[in-house]
This record gives sequence, C-alpha cells and structure tokens, in this order.
Amino acid sequence: MDTIEEITRLLIAFRDARNWQQFHNPKDLALALSIEAAELNELFLWKTQEQLAQIDTTRVAEELADVLAYALMLAEKYHFDIATIMRDKIAKNAVKYPVEQSRNLALKYTELGM
Repeated sequence: MDTIEEITRLLIAFRDARNWQQFHNPKDLALALSIEAAELNELFLWKTQEQLAQIDTTRVAEELADVLAYALMLAEKYHFDIATIMRDKIAKNAVKYPVEQSRNLALKYTELGM
C-alpha cells in the first residue's frame, strides 16, 4: 500500500518532469484545489437521491484525486506532515464538538449551546 509520502513523491516527480513547479505557488495551489473541489461538487449538483444512486463513481474518483493531489502538493509546499496536521485538527474538533453535545446533530460548534 502506498503511503501519503509515496503519493506525494509521485506527484512531485510528475510535476518536476514537466517543470511545473514554477506555477505551483501556494496561492495557485489553493485556487486549483478549490476549483477541483467545485468540479467534484458539480457532479452532485441538482441531483435527486435516485440520480445520486446512479452517479458515475469513476468521475467522482477522478475529481477527488485532483482535490487530494492539490492538497498534498500544498502541504508539501509548507513542509506539513499530513498525519500530524490531521491528528491536530481531529483533536481541536474533539474539543469543539464534544460527543455528549454534538451526537446526532449537524450543527456548527457555535450553535451547540456550550
């Protein structure tokens, strides 16, 4: 199984072979990530539950891969360790969304009445 680090190395090798690092500044990586996320969202836009059951999962996978690729390249640009930043964020969210106050609720932490 490939690790996040191995996938990131593959992405960087792909980028460098094409001399695209010059275009991969943090601003443009963030914008590209957002654009790819919008393309992923577009696959779901205006779909009924019945239509969603028939969604082209190949296209979902492709768009999701684009989102993840740009996220990984942005993390690499800032020398972030993905596992560390994810663990840190989960810990912060655990404080913001205590189980006893957020279970079965789709509310923002500011609406939990804490």
